[in-house]
Amino acid sequence: MRVAIRSALAVAIIVAVCVILAVMITVRPKSRQKEIVTEPQSTEVIDAGRSSWPVFRGGQRLLGRASGTLPDSMTLLWKFKTDGEIKSSPVIDEHLVFIGSSDANVYAIDLEEGRQVWAYKTGDAVEAAPCAVEGSVFVGSSDNFLYALDAKSGTLKWKYQTDGQILGAANWTRSPDGKRTWILVGSYDSKLHCVDSTSGEAVWKYQTDSYVNGSPAVGEGKAVFGGCDAMIHAVSVADGSKVAQIDAGSFIAASAALLDGQVYVGNYDNVFIRADLAEGKIVWKYTSGDQPFFSSAAVGEDVVVVGGRDKHVHCVKRDNGKAVWRFPTGGQVDSSPVICGDKVIVGSEDGRLYMIRLSDGTEVWSYEIGRAITSSPAVVEGMVVVGSDDGYVYAFAGKR
Repeated sequence: MRVAIRSALAVAIIVAVCVILAVMITVRPKSRQKEIVTEPQSTEVIDAGRSSWPVFRGGQRLLGRASGTLPDSMTLLWKFKTDGEIKSSPVIDEHLVFIGSSDANVYAIDLEEGRQVWAYKTGDAVEAAPCAVEGSVFVGSSDNFLYALDAKSGTLKWKYQTDGQILGAANWTRSPDGKRTWILVGSYDSKLHCVDSTSGEAVWKYQTDSYVNGSPAVGEGKAVFGGCDAMIHAVSVADGSKVAQIDAGSFIAASAALLDGQVYVGNYDNVFIRADLAEGKIVWKYTSGDQPFFSSAAVGEDVVVVGGRDKHVHCVKRDNGKAVWRFPTGGQVDSSPVICGDKVIVGSEDGRLYMIRLSDGTEVWSYEIGRAITSSPAVVEGMVVVGSDDGYVYAFAGKR
């Protein structure tokens, strides 16, 4: 009798254990499967935001901000030689660096290895930064043409002629119906051109009273840019109609940054400006030294950083334009700074690339190239890419 009871208990225990194991096996894979699905999606979103610098200044509003952080010291990963000075600024998309050279070529360079993927020759020097969007690279040349090139092969898709040289970077926007992509570019024919990205046909043109040297910032349904007519122009991207026009006091060579209806740009009379588009007026002015601003500003959370031809990098408060710090270099600073975490990276005509502490303007690191750097840096995944007048493109990163 006792043997029978023990046998029955043993069987019951075995059955119970099997049931528990069956439940655990059934439930756990479902929980684990959810984790596997969720984590890669989150990583892809983060990587997509950090591995691309597709337009001049990193984004359509031209804010000069990079995500992530930079190390306190960087090493040279590679340098790529062209046959002319590099005034153009690099953009980065799909692990390719796109940049122009005074040798009249547009280059695609492998981001990790620094090897040439392709080159396309235009009719004159390419000082404009490219714009990479939807598998194409759009770039202006001093030969008066805007070129559309296949990003993977460098094959010409179309070219669009203006009546003046194109020295500023192209930008992009969506058409009002959201079905097409339009390319915006300024020219020395005194116009801002809107061109269909697929056909290369003009959509609209906006006439100003002098050269358009910089790149248009795009946001809030507007294209905003300064001109050599001393005006800050705001244009509807839908049809090219005038939204606002603000007198900046002197001609503007730099590209404006746009954030929350506020425009940040310097002029040739040594004045850096914040202007309000809705009110159509200047909010504050910052003046330092007796040299103009050709550099485009980096707009941070609380401060704005810009280079000056007075051989300084300037940091001012966003709300009132009061000086926070000034960083001296040995040459004019036409290169446009980039804010990345707690640091600023910028080139100077003294031949050095500088890393500056954002909080107090102290030097963290510098690298001597030896020739002027007017090209503006591109920053992705802790890497910095910039061109120089010595004809080389340089890539830096922390020790790997």
